Amino acid sequence: MRVGVALAALAILVAIGVMLIPPYFENVQFQRYLDTVVYQHRPADMLRAEIVNKAGQLGLPVREGDIRIIPKGNGVRVEVVYVIRVDLPLYTVDLHFHPSAGG
Repeated sequence: MRVGVALAALAILVAIGVMLIPPYFENVQFQRYLDTVVYQHRPADMLRAEIVNKAGQLGLPVREGDIRIIPKGNGVRVEVVYVIRVDLPLYTVDLHFHPSAGG
């Protein structure tokens, strides 16, 4: 009986992990994109539009108002804040992400 309960608990944890891992993976991809795009000199509005477009391609709920572009010396610093809601069977989790890149 204990082994059955332990296996059920393990299965539940694996299922939760499977549901939570994709948003983190997408955030890593988005972070890599930000790390490269900040060094391409563009006007802030164009940069913001490109970031929103890339986020949309990755399925991330990023809007223009979620992006902060700060001029720094010769370049810029980009800070993005967004939330992904994951609906688990008995609970809803809001995952808050804060990727940033640049000087």
